[in-house]
Amino acid sequence: MADAELCLLSATELTRLLRRREVSAREVLAAHLRRIEELNPQINAIVTLAADHAERAAAAADEAIVSRGPLGPLHGLPVAHKDLTETKGIRTTYGSPARADHVPDVDSVVVENLTRAGAVTVGKTNTPEWGTGAQTYNAVFGATRNPYDLTKTAGGSSGGAAAALAARLVPLADGTDLGGSLRIPASFCNVVGLRPSVGRVPVWPSADPFFTFSVAGPMARTTADVALMMRALGRPDPRSPLSHHVPAERFADPLERDFTGTPIAWSPDLGGLPVDERVARAMAPARDVLAGLGARVVDRDPDLTGADEVFLTWRAWYYVLTLDELYTDQPESVGASTAWNIEVGRKVTAADLVRAQRLRTALYHRMREFLEDHEFLVTLVSPVPPFDVDSPYPDSVAGSTSESYLDWLRSCYRISATGLPAASVPFGFTPEGHPVGVQVVGRPGDDVGVLQLAHAIETTTGTGRRLPGLTASGVADDA
Repeated sequence: MADAELCLLSATELTRLLRRREVSAREVLAAHLRRIEELNPQINAIVTLAADHAERAAAAADEAIVSRGPLGPLHGLPVAHKDLTETKGIRTTYGSPARADHVPDVDSVVVENLTRAGAVTVGKTNTPEWGTGAQTYNAVFGATRNPYDLTKTAGGSSGGAAAALAARLVPLADGTDLGGSLRIPASFCNVVGLRPSVGRVPVWPSADPFFTFSVAGPMARTTADVALMMRALGRPDPRSPLSHHVPAERFADPLERDFTGTPIAWSPDLGGLPVDERVARAMAPARDVLAGLGARVVDRDPDLTGADEVFLTWRAWYYVLTLDELYTDQPESVGASTAWNIEVGRKVTAADLVRAQRLRTALYHRMREFLEDHEFLVTLVSPVPPFDVDSPYPDSVAGSTSESYLDWLRSCYRISATGLPAASVPFGFTPEGHPVGVQVVGRPGDDVGVLQLAHAIETTTGTGRRLPGLTASGVADDA
């Protein structure tokens, strides 16, 4: 097959070809490496390429196929890891000048599980410094550009992963999500991002393995590919004390489901958040799409009282836990947004944490009861479409001025505060041709259900099949 054909195939399709020996892992890798060479300079998605490492892994994958050895669910598939995720022997910078030359001596459990499942590591994807913010740029590598419009951001903080997927540089990528870092870039780049239930994907190493806001998770071009990744990522690990003891094979269940009569709450602005008119128009058909699936759709907003305080308090505390020592020792190496978070965190008191945790407990139970009546909540991912790549964040949304760079993330970080599984799935485009996703939120622990509804939306709209017009010449159009 031609390189372009291989790179356009989904991970699920590539897996079938590999297992039938219609294509080799080395051929699949070579096609993607050539595409990376051709297109990555324009979007800056993959910032550290590990071609030699990948070629050795692909050769080993082919030998296992020929010898009919045991094959994992991701056998021979190229994957890129977020530059916050430790990779043994491969540079991991965290987007920070203080770690620009850092090479870990261990793999994170995410990388372990993906490679154990047969995935072939090709390199690292760009992220803002220490994952701070939903615009991917840093002083080490610069900005990542959106393949659908090179003048726009790919979102963040897993922006490099989303851009790499949209440009068909890799079929699979991992990321992390504290306040929307898997969902927002997925929405901006017309791919699928799943924020799993807390503990569903083990995390190690970690400064606080009991922290219940930040999660690791998958990103891919289809819900089927995300489910395929979760078969590897969702395995319990004793180094991650919150990891679920739920068989990862659950993600091999069929995604097809009859939604006739399923109660779904539709909330286009999550209870009154300002939303850019272009996003609102792109999302407007969602209610009819859900009804067309046979679902019983009602217009209802969840009560997310206290979610802002919960998230912002614990986020600030976490920055002090993880980065205060670096900031104290090397203040010049810490960017302005990261420093601001640390300074805010230094002011958090025990009383603040007590209040935040009480609010979070009440929030969880209100959402649990809400989802007893409505099996899913479908809402917006981002209130704005992809914005200028040179802007750190939108200074206003629909006429409402942003007081900080976090304000526009409320549609995602409020869901993070609940601990519930949520996915961004491609849904529409603005008149300018910029992608817009919708967010599917499910009941506690129902990650599979979230993917099933996302799959139904994906199948109905076909939005995810629309490719960026990126070419070797650097011309991007709406094709």
